Amino acid sequence: MGVSVALPTLSALRGAAPKDVNRLATVFHALSDVTRIRIVEMLLTGEQCVCDLTETLDAAQSRLSFHMKVLKEAGLITDRREGRWVFYMLNAQLLTELESFFAVVRARAAEVTSCCKP
Repeated sequence: MGVSVALPTLSALRGAAPKDVNRLATVFHALSDVTRIRIVEMLLTGEQCVCDLTETLDAAQSRLSFHMKVLKEAGLITDRREGRWVFYMLNAQLLTELESFFAVVRARAAEVTSCCKP
């Protein structure tokens, strides 16, 4: 059901294969649009039917479909079909991996004092 995505840690990024860095860039790109951020915010309350997303965002179905595709390809959301309806939810596994990635970023940032010696 969920998309399995392994995000690299910062130490792994230094010698990371291009696909790992590209995967991380894909996730950040998916979050670089206001509409997609609003979709993620809406999904924080739980699974949502595409019809509800369309109505709440006041977006045409084709426009919403494009944004959902970007989020899904990045692994941020998953979907399921129930009859003719499609329901979307956040991919908790990827969010946990992002949280871990940012924990490393936060820890490294706290360690850095200066890049230049006086």
